[in-house]
Amino acid sequence: MRFAETIPALPARDVGEAADFYRDRLGFQVAHAEDGFAILRRDDAEVHLWGATDESWRERLDASTPVNSGAESFIAGTASCRVRVEGVDELYASCQSSGIVHPNGHVRDTEWGTREFDTLDPDGNLMTFFER
Repeated sequence: MRFAETIPALPARDVGEAADFYRDRLGFQVAHAEDGFAILRRDDAEVHLWGATDESWRERLDASTPVNSGAESFIAGTASCRVRVEGVDELYASCQSSGIVHPNGHVRDTEWGTREFDTLDPDGNLMTFFER
């Protein structure tokens, strides 16, 4: 048995807006988009976006009933993923000029042997780009 790859699936309040961000700010291509779901690719990296659009939790009358649709809007912004890249400093410069570097995520060398930085998408999902 062998694991081949992982593909992050990030929650978004507005999948179209999030897909535009990944396309326009990070250079991903939209490979597929439909209502509430998108697949984006750049080189060998792939990201899926899914709609966290259920707002019904806001009007719950019975607080003893759990919130459980799995697509509640408050889930957007709670995910993170790491993307291995080649040319992390060049990507960092591009992201810095676009204003999407996380306020505490400037490029740095880690004790585990990577050089990395962090960005936030429009929903607040954290994406760390790293190079070994």
